[in-house]
Amino acid sequence: MAFYQLNRQQKLPTGIRETWDFISSPANLKEITPEHMGFKITGNTGTEKMYPGMIITYKVSPFAGIAMDWMTEITHVQDYAYFVDEQRVGPYAMWHHQHKIEAIEGGVLMTDIVTYQPPLGILGAVANTLFIKKQLQQIFDYRNSALERKFGKFNTDFAVHI
Repeated sequence: MAFYQLNRQQKLPTGIRETWDFISSPANLKEITPEHMGFKITGNTGTEKMYPGMIITYKVSPFAGIAMDWMTEITHVQDYAYFVDEQRVGPYAMWHHQHKIEAIEGGVLMTDIVTYQPPLGILGAVANTLFIKKQLQQIFDYRNSALERKFGKFNTDFAVHI
């Protein structure tokens, strides 16, 4: 069975603390998820500080509007640096998502590394080629836009204009 990886980076003109406070709160996931996914948190609404072992449950419709349960566990947390969520129940045979942030000149660099395995063996590999990979890219494109709306667009000429 094949494993796949999606790597994305985004620069934001904001500070580590502000970025961390937003991305590490499960309550903010809906804001950065496309509406057509029907995303709804059903357990652990983000009222607690994220910690290793935290279980978060959702309803999500990733394929053809069919609602499914998704459960992730926060397995690693280093405040203001990174956290990892891993699927325990959901649409993938395996899902491991690293969220990293680091200070850079003019803001923050966010890095997402998603390692996943579609379900159904060879059928899942075909589905990945046909639509899963593209769908994940679109979800992260939406997320990048949502984060730019929240924090602003990173000015690549920042160092020149100081």
